[in-house]
Formats: sequence, C-alpha cells, structure tokens
Amino acid sequence: MKLGLLTAPFPETDLFDVADWAASVGLEALEIACWPSGGGEARRYAGTCHIDVDGLTASQGSEMVERLAETGIEISGLGYYPNPLHADAGHRTEVIGHLRKVISAAGALGVGVVNTFLGGDRTLNLDENWDRARRIFPEVIGHARDTGVTLAFENCPMIFSRDEWPGGHNIAYSPRIWRRILEEWREGVGMNFDPSHLVWQMIDQGRFIREFGNRMVHVHAKDVMIDRDGLYENGVMSVGIGWQIPRLCGLGDVDWSGFFSDLYGAGYDGPVIIEHEDRLFEGDEMKVKRGFLLARDVLSPFVK
Repeated sequence: MKLGLLTAPFPETDLFDVADWAASVGLEALEIACWPSGGGEARRYAGTCHIDVDGLTASQGSEMVERLAETGIEISGLGYYPNPLHADAGHRTEVIGHLRKVISAAGALGVGVVNTFLGGDRTLNLDENWDRARRIFPEVIGHARDTGVTLAFENCPMIFSRDEWPGGHNIAYSPRIWRRILEEWREGVGMNFDPSHLVWQMIDQGRFIREFGNRMVHVHAKDVMIDRDGLYENGVMSVGIGWQIPRLCGLGDVDWSGFFSDLYGAGYDGPVIIEHEDRLFEGDEMKVKRGFLLARDVLSPFVK
C-alpha cells in the first residue's frame, strides 16, 4: 500500500507544489482533482482543477508523470465527483461529457483509475435511478475500457444537506446496489471505497470489505464522528443531517485497525488516499496541511 492525499483542498495551489509538499512529508501518491477548468461545483471540496483535461496529449501527460515521479509521487487516480444521474438532462450531458474527458486524460497520463460517482436523482427511488444508470453508463464504461481505465464509483450516499434530500445524489452506497453494479458491469468498473460512509449507515465494515474487497481498486481514508446529541435531537430519519460530521483519520468512529486488517485480508495492496473534509482544519493552507499530517500519523503505522 501507498499513502497519499486527494488534492481537492488545495484549489489555489499548483499541482507540483502540492506534490513537492506531499513528498516532503513522506506521502507517495496523489489523487488529482479534475473538475472543469472553467469553474466547478459550488459544494465544499468540489470544483478544484489541478489538471486541465481538455485536449491533454500523451506527450503532455508523459511529461507530467515524469515530473511527479522526480519527487517520488505517483498518481493513484484522477478524481471528478459530479452527479451523472441528475434530474436535469442538460446537466447530465454536461457532466458525462467532462467525465469522458477525464477518462481520456487518464489514458494520456497512463493512469488506470478514474474516481467518480454513479449519481442519483433525489426525487426518484432506487430502482428508477438504477434504470437511468443502465441507460447512461454503458457508453461511458465502454470508453473507459477502450482507454485502459477502470471507472471507480465511490460508496457515498451524498445526502448531507437539504438540497440532497430525500434520496441523495449517489445511489452506490449499499451492498444491495453494489451487487447490481458489479454484476451488471463485470469489466471496467470497480469501487473507490470510503469506510466513513459505512459508519453512519450502520453497515458492518468488515463484512463489507470481505464481500467487495476484490473489486476495490482505490481507497479513501476519511473518518466520521457521530454527534450523539445531534442524533438524539434529529433521529436516524434525518439520514445523517445534523449528526454525522466528517473528520480526519483518528478523530472519528472508523475502526482503522480493523479497516487495514480487513483490507490486507482481502488482498488489497493499492493506494490509501487521505480525503480531507474536516471543518476544524480548514480556513487556510497551513491548517489544511496540519490536518493531513495528523491523518498521516494515524495511518502510516498500518501502511507497509
């Protein structure tokens, strides 16, 4: 395994400056945020563009990879997390178009993984969203396979704010739907696994890794803290709003020892990428870096 970070919390910092800092503190990999260069989504930790994927050539990609390699950094994957199943057809077309460009850029870079969301229309039920996904994604997955790229969906419900209520913006969150995904698309698709999303859904972490570990191609390390007072006030029917709080690794309720034990047991030996969404360590770049260092210190004893 190699420990690294997702570059999204550094929207104003040049990619190679991020890489230099990451290497200087002992990290070995970057998941590179690739939202559109002309402006991204308004939500937190979205919209960062560290690679302009429009028209990226193989020679440009090779030069970029070589420059990163000089610092000892490799690219774990390219990251773009929109909502491909959005209710608005025009929005779906726009994000699918950019996702295709990210996949093409991954091919130019020689990167084997593009991380994204399956998406979801919050007004539709699970089966209706799944029907839409089966219509939309075969062409995108085909493009990924032809490019030598695995499309890795993250297991995040995306139901953390009231504009995502009641059904969330990503249906790929539960074992039930993951069985459908992996049976439907046996090639070209894998999981970008984040254990924090299991905690507040009360899904057994070890059982989940044992069932799906052989299809995990990328892993996020993010913690979550259950606010017991918020849970008491809002109840589980609020689906996490007001009582689940993203934290840096070691500051929440994820069982990191069990997490790594089960990953090793499942044969996973890929990257473990720290994802930073902790409000207590944001506001300026120095605080963001302090947060990453804290998470590094928690995780590094497990990564060999």
